[in-house]
Amino acid sequence: MRDAFAKSLVAAAKADERVLLLTGDHGYALFDEFRHFFPKQYINAGIAEQNMVGVAAGLGKSGFRPVVYALSAFSPIRVLEQIKLDVCCDELPVLFIGDGAGVVYSTLGASHQSTEDIAALRGLPNMRILSPADAHEMKAAMELAFATPKPIYLRIGKSDLGPVHQAQPKLEWSRLLPVCPGDGPLVFVATGSMVNLAVKLAKDWPGSAVWSAPFLKPLDADSLVAACGRHRVVVTLEEHNVLGGLGGAVAEILSQEHPLPVCRLGVPDRFSCFCGSYSYLMREHGLDLDSARNQILAFTKKHPF
Repeated sequence: MRDAFAKSLVAAAKADERVLLLTGDHGYALFDEFRHFFPKQYINAGIAEQNMVGVAAGLGKSGFRPVVYALSAFSPIRVLEQIKLDVCCDELPVLFIGDGAGVVYSTLGASHQSTEDIAALRGLPNMRILSPADAHEMKAAMELAFATPKPIYLRIGKSDLGPVHQAQPKLEWSRLLPVCPGDGPLVFVATGSMVNLAVKLAKDWPGSAVWSAPFLKPLDADSLVAACGRHRVVVTLEEHNVLGGLGGAVAEILSQEHPLPVCRLGVPDRFSCFCGSYSYLMREHGLDLDSARNQILAFTKKHPF
């Protein structure tokens, strides 16, 4: 998925010289091609993320299309005030890339894990939030982001979990994407890295439908009701705190439009207890296959079909 992001960024810079990449002293090979072909469109802002957002805001006001890349633990969290006042207040065309979302940086501890970024940004007026599930969604999301001159946050989680789509889907702002059809009592709505897990879980409940949510804000109520309305129980999955993310957004909409029981699977409202591998952290937070299955079984006992 990161390769798809890097290639999409190169394509955007080639098509439009106003596209500028700002990074906080990242020397990743991820940007080698970009820096080679577009050295004048690359700005190393140093380890000064707040200043980087201010620079991006000024560039956005001057007619450029700045892309701000950082780990999601630092942008948006460290720079939330600057995003709010410098970018969102004037609805400037700045694209924020938050890499390593969720618990991807598992061995680096809570300082580098990001399980609150969606919640932090959902409350900011004029902000749009994208969360692609695989390389196909990533390419489509990047194309849509550059076609939308507004403040946008694009969240990148675990990148090597495999595709969930066979080809690049057509994205329409705020609408869900079908992954697996089904008319059984259970429907899965997942985002980012968790769409892959939703597909695996759905096999335990034959006939279950799986939908990907590449848009976390806005999230279209009609699209959500159309996806969930004919089912009996909704299961949301996200590599994010269970508070304030996809599960919260789904529950908010359905409570008003089409009340259904919503089983919200995500990171519990706490920090990680230990450092370890990505798979270990997913187990610790109950987001591995077995733990997720048991949580759904417990929920459906309380809310039988």
